Amino acid sequence: MNWIWFVVPGAIAIAFGFLVWRRWIAPWKSVDELTREIVKGETPRTFLVEGAEAPRRVALSLENVFKRHQELERRLAEDTSGTEAIFAAMQDGLLVVDASRRVTLVNRTFQEWFGLSGPITPTPLLEVVRDPDIDRLIRETLNTGEPKRHELAIVAPNGSLRHMQLSAVATRRDSGQVSGAVVLFHDITQLQQTDEIRRDFVANVSHELRTPLSILSGYIETLLDDPNPSVEELNRFLEVMKKHSDRLTALTDDLLTLARLESADPNLHPEDVRLSELFAAIVRDWGKRFAEKKLSIDVALSPSVPVIRADAARLQEVLYNLLDNAVKYSHSGGKLRLEATRRNDHVVLTVSDTGVGIPETDLPRIFERFYRADKARSRELGGTGLGLSIVKHIAQMHGGSVEAESVLGRGTSIRVLLPVPPASGSAVTES
Repeated sequence: MNWIWFVVPGAIAIAFGFLVWRRWIAPWKSVDELTREIVKGETPRTFLVEGAEAPRRVALSLENVFKRHQELERRLAEDTSGTEAIFAAMQDGLLVVDASRRVTLVNRTFQEWFGLSGPITPTPLLEVVRDPDIDRLIRETLNTGEPKRHELAIVAPNGSLRHMQLSAVATRRDSGQVSGAVVLFHDITQLQQTDEIRRDFVANVSHELRTPLSILSGYIETLLDDPNPSVEELNRFLEVMKKHSDRLTALTDDLLTLARLESADPNLHPEDVRLSELFAAIVRDWGKRFAEKKLSIDVALSPSVPVIRADAARLQEVLYNLLDNAVKYSHSGGKLRLEATRRNDHVVLTVSDTGVGIPETDLPRIFERFYRADKARSRELGGTGLGLSIVKHIAQMHGGSVEAESVLGRGTSIRVLLPVPPASGSAVTES
C-alpha cells in the first residue's frame, strides 16, 4: 500500500495544475487570440472567455474597444464618402498642396481639366501641373500667407482653350504656421465668350447705325445748305434717305424681335399647325417676289410629317426670314425648295436655294448676330445681319435647333429641327 502515498499526491498535483491552467493560463491565451484577430481586422466569433475574473474583464473591455473602433471606422467612412461626393460634385477644380508645394489632393474636375488619372500621391507641383504661373501663385501664397487671385488660359486634353480664374488661400496649423495652400480653379470660359459677344454686339450695332445715320445726316445738311435743289436732285436725295430710313426701321424691328425672343417670357402661343396649309399660304404670299426674280419654288411635304404643336406666327417668321435670304442670294432664274420631313423625333423644315452659297469657314458662325459671310453684298441687299439669329432663337424657344449646309457657288440649305412631343408619335399626319 506504500504506492498510494506516491499516487495520491501526484494526482492532486495534476488536478491542481489543470485547474490553474484552465482558470488562469487558458483564458489569457484566449485573450491573446482575441487581440490578434482584432489587430488583423477580423471580427471575433465571441468575446466570452471562461476562467478567472481578470481575463473575463479584459475580454469584455476588448469587446467595448472593438465596438468603439468599428463605430469610428463607420463614421470615418461616412465622412470620407461625403467629402468625396462633395469633391466629385464640384464644378470647380480643387488643388491642395503642402508647405513644400507637393500636391496632396485634387478632385475629379481638376483631373479632367489637366488630363490626370489615378490617385494622386504627394508629388511635386510642377510634375503634376507644368505651368509656371500656377507655381508662382502658390509660392507667393505660401510665402506671404495672403490670398491670391490670378487668371490664365489652359489648353484642355481635348484641345479646347479654357479660361480659368484661380483663387489660392493658405492653410495654417494651430500654431499659425502656414502648412499648405488650397487653390480653386473656376472656369470662366463661358463668361469670357459672353462678354466678347456683348462687346461685338455693341460694336456691330454702333457700326450698323452709323452708316445710315451718317448718310441721312449728310443729305439733310445738303438740303439745309441748298434748300432749293432741282426736282431730279430732290427726288434722288429722298430716295436715298428713304432707303436708309427703311434700313434703320428694319434694324430696329429686328433688334426688338431679338430682345423679345431673349426675354424671360417670349410669349409663345402654341397651337396645332398643319405644315401643308402653312406652306401653301407662304408660297401664295411670296409669289410676287418669286416672279420678280424669275425663281421657281418646289414644295415637298413628307407623308410621315405630323401636325405639329408650335407658335404659327413665329414659325411663319422663321420661314419668311429663310426665304428672304434665299431670294436675295439667288441668281435670276434660280430654284428654291421648301421641304418638311420627319427625322426620328423631330420635324425638319428646310429652305434650299441654288444661289451664291456660303464659304465653309463662315458656316459655323452664320447664326451669330450681325455675322455676314459677304458683308458688302449683304448691306447692298438691305440685310440687317439678324435674320438667321432670329431663326435660331425661335427654334430654340420651341426646343429645337438649326443646321446649315452650303457649297460656294452652288447654293445653301438651312434646316430647322422642331421636336415632336411623344404624344404626336401616333398623331394624324399631313397626308
